[in-house]
Amino acid sequence: MSLTAQIRRKARDLGFTAIGFTPATPLAGAQFYAHWVAMGYAGQMHYLEKYLDKREDPRKLVAGARTVICLGMDYYQPSPETEPLHGQIACYARGDDYHKLIKKRLAELWDFMLETAGAETQGRYFVDTAPVLERELAQRAGLGWWGKNTCLIDKRRGSYFFLAEIISDLELDCDEPAPDHCGTCTRCLDACPTDAFPEPYVLDATRCISYLSIELKESIPRDLRQGMGNWIFGCDICQQVCPWNRKPKPAPEPSYKSRPTLDNPSLLDLIQLDHDAFNDLFRRNPAKRPKRKGFLRNVAVALGNSGAQEAIPVLIAALDDEEPLIRGHVAWALGQLGGNEAKEALVQKLTTEAEAEVRVELEEALAIFQKSS
Repeated sequence: MSLTAQIRRKARDLGFTAIGFTPATPLAGAQFYAHWVAMGYAGQMHYLEKYLDKREDPRKLVAGARTVICLGMDYYQPSPETEPLHGQIACYARGDDYHKLIKKRLAELWDFMLETAGAETQGRYFVDTAPVLERELAQRAGLGWWGKNTCLIDKRRGSYFFLAEIISDLELDCDEPAPDHCGTCTRCLDACPTDAFPEPYVLDATRCISYLSIELKESIPRDLRQGMGNWIFGCDICQQVCPWNRKPKPAPEPSYKSRPTLDNPSLLDLIQLDHDAFNDLFRRNPAKRPKRKGFLRNVAVALGNSGAQEAIPVLIAALDDEEPLIRGHVAWALGQLGGNEAKEALVQKLTTEAEAEVRVELEEALAIFQKSS
């Protein structure tokens, strides 16, 4: 059995559901990526602006690199039906954090390669944390094609899978690139509620619900809040509507199984989380990334979009939260829900609120009442 075949088999044994090999040569998409960054589509993700030279050429990450091993691991879990007072969390984030698990499996695969090919073998492995244009590499390695929603899509497995890479100085047998099968379909582009795709195959992250709910550390632009619906961490819409995801299979990895507490969670409960309760709920889970203030900001927006008057009492209580970011979005939510109780609470809060940004939110929320009167 060839070394390539041995690595492929070992990767499967470790739970990787896709594996491909591509030469460690410069990437044609580096110029496109640099233009994407220059257009401002990365928003506040300034780390994406760094190390453009390394992103272009894997050999600048590993001297003497010959092959990039691209790996995929399925994560899909069925999404429950949601109700107005319940939030949606992206499929990948309802179980355990994938970074540690995949990194551990990569380390085992790398040890196998050292044992099989020789200890003098040089290389590095990555999962979502290095300057690697992983989707182009994975496309070249045959794992799937770059879809119009910018996800990597495989004909058999859809797009619900994580990516990881090993850059090695080994000369391995490489796979053929995956062809594009999007055709004339535009379902993902049409379904995006915040119009995050300026054109096919291009994502403006600053309008993407995943970016707004995870990476953005400040206030969510008011004109995008209603489009977020009840998504409180991430978004799966452009994947859910994709025909290639019509019949996805649940991921076999037990760690990715959805936690009952994160399947269709109650927004009324979430908005009341203190620091300890937040940390307990999201222990070893990706949704800790925006921290409590960012997450409850998202929950406030979802409550504002719920149309549910029963949310008003808990929102009024949250007007006194210690975080200005949360208070501001709670004010917006009360303005969206309306009613005398909400209006009176906003008027009262405006007399004591000291933070300028929160005062603006209070005034904007009260302006909605004036327009409707």
